[in-house]
Amino acid sequence: MLTVKEAQDRVAHLTKAAKKAGADAADAIYFCDASTSVSMRLGALEDVSRSEGEGIGLRLFVGRRSASVSSTDMEKAALDSLVERALAMAKEAPEDPYAGLAPEDMLMQSAPQDLDLDDGSEADPQALRARALEVEDVARSVTGVTNSEGGSASHSRMRLAIATTTGFVGGYGTSGHSTSASVLAGEGSDMQRDYDWHSARHLADLRSAEDIGLEAGMRTVAKVKPGRMTSGAMPVIFDPRVGTTIIGALTGAISGSAITRRTSFLLDRLGEQIFAPGITIVDDPYRIRGLRSRPFDGEGLPVRAGKLVDGGVLTTWLLDSASARQLGTTPTGHASRGIGGAPGVTTGNLHIEAGSLSPDALIADIKQGVWVTELIGSGLNGVTGDYSVGAVGFRIDNGKRAGPVAEFTIAGNMKDIFRDLTPADDLEFLFGTNVPTLRTDSMTVASG
Repeated sequence: MLTVKEAQDRVAHLTKAAKKAGADAADAIYFCDASTSVSMRLGALEDVSRSEGEGIGLRLFVGRRSASVSSTDMEKAALDSLVERALAMAKEAPEDPYAGLAPEDMLMQSAPQDLDLDDGSEADPQALRARALEVEDVARSVTGVTNSEGGSASHSRMRLAIATTTGFVGGYGTSGHSTSASVLAGEGSDMQRDYDWHSARHLADLRSAEDIGLEAGMRTVAKVKPGRMTSGAMPVIFDPRVGTTIIGALTGAISGSAITRRTSFLLDRLGEQIFAPGITIVDDPYRIRGLRSRPFDGEGLPVRAGKLVDGGVLTTWLLDSASARQLGTTPTGHASRGIGGAPGVTTGNLHIEAGSLSPDALIADIKQGVWVTELIGSGLNGVTGDYSVGAVGFRIDNGKRAGPVAEFTIAGNMKDIFRDLTPADDLEFLFGTNVPTLRTDSMTVASG
């Protein structure tokens, strides 16, 4: 794995070589990810794995024609051969009127703030083994747990660097730590499985193995002997663990590719009320130690913190430079890059702002409903907003969460779900996307 400075030197060399060889413009990206993971099952070592992937990619332009190539060889001679291949490919490519680098006058000019994304740690297999053993032991100790799929702990490091012929050179690194446990409860055909996990940039911010193991065990035992739901229209509560799918539906619908291709159920809704007035959704790429924090986007533009939805009103699309040109506007700092191909879009750390009601108060008036804790499959039509997915959870009877239920489907349309969404006050910042408990009264439940 190269240092950030070495990676920046490589991508800068590549873009200069492309320009010297005759390209009108070019950008290059370096990416490396290394991870070590240890898994334990039933108290015994099950697996130790170490992986490292490193690559560099070049995208160059000849007029409005472009080509992308990549390599895992970091030597300068190999990088020079990339330029020759990319030039030959670009000359045969079709013209794209929207292709090109990000606007030069919008590139990040000053050094970004320190987001503290790397704790400087190195992988310690013995410590990982101890943590994986502890999280599984705690989960297995919960009364009612009958078997285990194992506990795991991992450590990772990442390095990224980007350079453009318009003068941008930047890079950064991250560290990562995670712990998980998955166990089973019940016997025979009534056996149930659940899990818990957490990841953090700094080891000091990682939830304890005891906390994660206990949560995994308790979630699993609570699912034993599930009943069946009554079919019909009723309120649906999304547990924070699955409520993030609501944000996923939004970001997919407002991505530049969905808008330019006119394949979004939110087409032409920019600036309009699409959520309930109390809903605000924040995108914050500058959160210190955030799992999705980054100092610049995949095209060298500064990222920005802001509200995707403000008081229910949609405020922005998520645009890279190509989609922005097609729409006649400017990029929004949401571009993402792999080492091959054109940029896509992504977001920073997302959350729905908390409401004023506790989860108990949120369900107090529900005579019959369901609290969803797990979703099975994916069933969103991005063009119409129609949504249907298998689910697992708990009945809500007379304002109280009751027994477990399984083998049912929840269905509705995301436009309706957005409009009557109500958040509880239990927002926690644990992941890259965080939501409080959410309620919608715009869905139908069908028993399997």
